[in-house]
Amino acid sequence: MSDSDDSVRVDLWLWRARFARTRGLAADLVERGAVRLTHHGKQVRLDKPSRPVHPGDELTFALDGRVTAVRIEALGERRGPPAEARALYVPLGEETSSTA
Repeated sequence: MSDSDDSVRVDLWLWRARFARTRGLAADLVERGAVRLTHHGKQVRLDKPSRPVHPGDELTFALDGRVTAVRIEALGERRGPPAEARALYVPLGEETSSTA
């Protein structure tokens, strides 16, 4: 579907990462202007579900009355189980990384 292996549509990524139950709901979230993308330090409000996202990009969106911010770590190949979906991103603002 994509010409590039290093990006995927934002609606598809939100669905694969289990932030939306369906791709249609993910697309609605984007079309409502509820998703902001930070790519190479520049933040933009996304308006189209077809906008590409890449590993390293950050997404901020309002969902169920809560603001969620994540950094995309992987694009995923499918909508897998929750553990697989959680491997696609790192939550921001509540990172509990240990120093290794």
